[in-house]
Amino acid sequence: MSENAARAMKLKLQIFEIRRSDDLDGAFRAARDGQLQAISVFSSPLLSSLYREIIDRAAKYRLPAIYQWREHVEAGGLMAYGPSLPAMWQQDGALVAKILKGAKPSDLPVEQPSKFELVINMKTAMAQGLSVSNQMQLLADQVID
Repeated sequence: MSENAARAMKLKLQIFEIRRSDDLDGAFRAARDGQLQAISVFSSPLLSSLYREIIDRAAKYRLPAIYQWREHVEAGGLMAYGPSLPAMWQQDGALVAKILKGAKPSDLPVEQPSKFELVINMKTAMAQGLSVSNQMQLLADQVID
């Protein structure tokens, strides 16, 4: 979320930079001490490699967190909204097939993900004392009990 979007929604946006795993505890303490109500975990190779530690700290500090990948929710994260990895791999496979059939990679269009999914982990929500409305559950592509 950009700062402009946060301002328009009257939300306080605070960015914590994580460069190595040792930065996680400080960032979560600062989020708790700053009385933040939730966190959004952006997708990056580093953060993806630390997803278990991030999920553990979100639980420890009782901070609701949203991730980009369903797999993080399956591992105990609260919720995710982002592209479907299997759908992206299928798109990648179709591009590879075109290249193997002789298409020049430079002639192929850049494609955006075409399928996004919302996944909610109700067990995590209950453990954090959160209620998830029926409407939100109905909107979800998957609700994990």
